[in-house]
Amino acid sequence: MELVTKKKLLLYSGNCHPALAEDIATHLGIELGEPNLRTFPNGESHCRFNESLRGADVFIVQSHCEPVNGSIMEQLVMLDAAKRASAKRITAVCPLYGYSRQDRKAEGREPIAARLVADLLSAAGADRIVSVDLHSGQIQGFFDGPVDHLTADPLLLDYLEKQAGGDIVVVAPDAGRVKVAERFSQALGADLAFVNKYRPKGQGPDTVMTRDVIGEVDGRRCVVIDDRIDTGGTIVAAADILTEHGATDVWAMATHAVLAHPAIDRLKNSHISRVVVTDTVPIPSEKEIDKLEVLSVAKVIADAIDAVFEDTSVSEIFGGHNQR
Repeated sequence: MELVTKKKLLLYSGNCHPALAEDIATHLGIELGEPNLRTFPNGESHCRFNESLRGADVFIVQSHCEPVNGSIMEQLVMLDAAKRASAKRITAVCPLYGYSRQDRKAEGREPIAARLVADLLSAAGADRIVSVDLHSGQIQGFFDGPVDHLTADPLLLDYLEKQAGGDIVVVAPDAGRVKVAERFSQALGADLAFVNKYRPKGQGPDTVMTRDVIGEVDGRRCVVIDDRIDTGGTIVAAADILTEHGATDVWAMATHAVLAHPAIDRLKNSHISRVVVTDTVPIPSEKEIDKLEVLSVAKVIADAIDAVFEDTSVSEIFGGHNQR
């Protein structure tokens, strides 16, 4: 007996960011599936897929955003349901990967929670992970299966080429972002600078101090590049010291607009004139300030999903520049 198998792509979304999943489905030319998610009175998550998943290539989209623990657990429940429904291959699509800043032990008696999240996704049934701009590339090694590390760099670079104009300086807000800022400066043919940042011990993780700026910023527009804006401490401190050193204008660009309290107040009252982010996480209306601009990563993720489904190269989408 011979059977000609047909590949079937099914896309589902958790409750955290359905709008992004809808946009991804539109780019793929498919309908977003219905997982029938519900929450029991005691807070437990439950799902039951409407259609058969047997033999299908299933992609489950969930950004690990507020409430972070709840969004992760909801995705785990969906992954487990897909595994028990005999899906052929299951991919966890995590535009924002939860606990990614806890990717190492900075001090004794601390967890490596980014590894824990990878273990949970694997145990729940994920065969593969797709994510956008991980806090550090080493997180890819925490998962035993394939990890497709996408980047929003092409979106941000295209925006800068069209909007920035003139003489700009690309700025890394700390030492950890120098490589990313260097890629931007090379792509744009712009100068590079970076801020010497440190976090004083005993003053909390969101207290940021800056010492100096390395690079020529006097009389120029500076574009600060980071992977995420959480409370805004790092990027606002960078803008302050750049202004002190003579920068005439400061823009901020980041992939993930987490915007936890007090980020919005800090950005409103900062020297930053424009904040450009992507929609890897939902941005509620109360956080949509005038200086904030949001770019969509739906096509980037859709192209990666299509490549995974067709068993073609994801790296070729980015010309190999997604490897960090």
